[in-house]
Amino acid sequence: MPATEPRSIWPLGAPLLEGPLWHPADKALWFVCIKTPAIHRLDPAAGSRQSWPAPAQIGFVVPVAGSARLVAGLQTGLHLFDPADGRFTLLADPEPGLPGNRLNDAVVDPEGRLWFGTMDDGESAPTGRFYRYDSNGPQAVAGPVPITNGPAVSPDGHILYHVDTLGGDILAAEIRADGSLGPARLFAHVDRADGYPDGPSVDSEGHLWIGLYNGWAARRYAPDGRLVETRTFPVSAITKIAFGGSDLRTAYATTAAKHLDAAGRTREPLAGDLFSFRVDVPGLPSHGVRLR
Repeated sequence: MPATEPRSIWPLGAPLLEGPLWHPADKALWFVCIKTPAIHRLDPAAGSRQSWPAPAQIGFVVPVAGSARLVAGLQTGLHLFDPADGRFTLLADPEPGLPGNRLNDAVVDPEGRLWFGTMDDGESAPTGRFYRYDSNGPQAVAGPVPITNGPAVSPDGHILYHVDTLGGDILAAEIRADGSLGPARLFAHVDRADGYPDGPSVDSEGHLWIGLYNGWAARRYAPDGRLVETRTFPVSAITKIAFGGSDLRTAYATTAAKHLDAAGRTREPLAGDLFSFRVDVPGLPSHGVRLR
């Protein structure tokens, strides 16, 4: 199937959808709503939709290796989530002294390590940091910035991309063998007039896709930072892209409506929906967190 334009496939009209992820074993798309806290699951083959309430603002869910459970990033910390009964069990709280922060976005690398970010829920104080979670627990690796997004990891697992949303910067750093990061370099900058860089994802060619909040588009950047493709949307806030389906060429996009007043909602009736479109280059399979 050729590349297509984005279209709404689940009319949620949500304030802030985030964290789309194609679960390879489950053959379904998982994503969250942060502000009306919930986990959503879409099974495209069966045409089924499921939702679970979350006990606090939730930024992401990612698979657990060898399990039907997921790790969920709540405002109260990392939790183990069991879809069978909807229960959340605390794993770790990376910032017990920062109750105004929340967890926002995440990725699992090929080694099974979880990389995630925190942010000021008021979206102004520079209290957000990026963390690595492994057998040693959560360790801060970058920051501080007010709003973190990502991280995303290159196909070979050697580069971590992380986003300073308010600064407009997409940064890249080497992931060393011990899990530490090398010095960050500027990968790409998004001018304020073009929107704010939101969640990043990497495809099988090592190109980085990023949603633009207030930018009406998602962009695709080559590994050297060149902008090579822009996909426009009928809504202004695109938060993140994930690749799914049997060929990993169906792109799913989460969007937001919380920034719109009544007039804005009239102009953007599809804001806060889940979108999909076809792409020419497939994405990468998601990895599971290795809980040791």
